[in-house]
Amino acid sequence: MSAGNHTAVVEFILQGFSEDPQVQGLLSILFLLLYLAGLAGNGLIITLITLSPSLHTPMYFFLVNLSILDIVCSSTVLPKLIECLVVQGDTISYHGCLTQLFFLTWFLGAELVLLTAMAFDRYVAICQPLRYGTIMSWTLCTLLATAVWTIGVVNTTVQTSLIARLTFCDSNHLHHFLCEVPSLLLLSCSPTIINNIMIIIADVYFGVFNFFVTMVSYGYIVASILRIRSASGKRRAFNTCSSHLLVVTLYYSTLIYTYFLPGSGASMEYDKVVAALYTAVSPALNPLIYTLRNKDVKAAIQKVAPASWWRKRVAT
Repeated sequence: MSAGNHTAVVEFILQGFSEDPQVQGLLSILFLLLYLAGLAGNGLIITLITLSPSLHTPMYFFLVNLSILDIVCSSTVLPKLIECLVVQGDTISYHGCLTQLFFLTWFLGAELVLLTAMAFDRYVAICQPLRYGTIMSWTLCTLLATAVWTIGVVNTTVQTSLIARLTFCDSNHLHHFLCEVPSLLLLSCSPTIINNIMIIIADVYFGVFNFFVTMVSYGYIVASILRIRSASGKRRAFNTCSSHLLVVTLYYSTLIYTYFLPGSGASMEYDKVVAALYTAVSPALNPLIYTLRNKDVKAAIQKVAPASWWRKRVAT
């Protein structure tokens, strides 16, 4: 459809990591393995927590939500990326791009809010242990989980709607392997003032506010741990929150690079590597981070899995 001297974009051309067929083949295998690992690991966590009454606690309830977000986030990006690498089909339709943008923005924003809720849960568990059962009631946990998903969908509805109003007429070459707000804004020939304002508002809430609340929670947690006299008590308290703190560090570092520093002059290749970290690597690593030294999860596996199978796994 023409508009003046412009032709409306009906599809975008995605830019991969390399044009070398051998490199593309290796990358397709790597991303496929990461995708399958993420599906298997997060699926195992969801199954174990669902089938194990001993894991029906607020901490593991939020972990189920995190696993669901990891699964759907990687599923929004990786199948298309693997397709582009295997069949060398580097195009995505306009509507397909907006669909990917909608779900990716939803799940990334929801995960930031969820990590804040998980930090609050660890704060109550360590700093207010006697009141934990009263404060972290199932009513509050349900409200927090509902808020996580609702806030995410409200934000992505606004961001995607504003992107849909833009005109893309100068170029359809997207310098990325996925559809994200910063990359799409660079291609628009329409005014993007409102988009930039809403991005700043979203950055302040999802990035600054949630990061501040998370850090304050961990400030109280660290102070409370330091007051514990026994070394074993300190180690036990730290183990309950160290996994979550590691996930928070990895997740915020990658998203801050992408959404707080767009157009900073850094190489586009770095942008793609960072995006791969939070769409492929993090979903695959999170199950390992949360379960590697978790005695409760290991006990749940031992109960759910056949005894002979579990003994073989332990022996190896």
